[in-house]
Amino acid sequence: MANTTFSGPVTSQNGFIGAVTGDITGNVTGNVTGDIFASIQSLSGAGAVNLTDMMTSLTTTGAAQALTLANGTAGQLKVITHTVDGGSAVLTPTTALGFTTITFTGVGESATLIYTAAGWAIVALNGAVAA
Repeated sequence: MANTTFSGPVTSQNGFIGAVTGDITGNVTGNVTGDIFASIQSLSGAGAVNLTDMMTSLTTTGAAQALTLANGTAGQLKVITHTVDGGSAVLTPTTALGFTTITFTGVGESATLIYTAAGWAIVALNGAVAA
């Protein structure tokens, strides 16, 4: 199959080689080659870190702002990055594995989490502190 760029829904029973412009909704099984860009939530101040965007860009606006993270779907990745500093933020997931909170205090701090059948687990921390 020749490389083809599509805009809109793409359905294939026998595999697909090419590029998709736009969103893919649903599950992708198999190998993905090329660039993948995640959608980004911009969160300013306290509130809920969403489950619909893979990344959350955090702007803090005060001291010890409370962030929440609901339970996800097994295999789901979530990356939270502190991008604009106006204070600190404390993330408390509904179900966390091996930690209770993650605190962000400076620009560039980040947390990468994966949801398992048992809750959110930390994959990596960069400057952020888990307790």
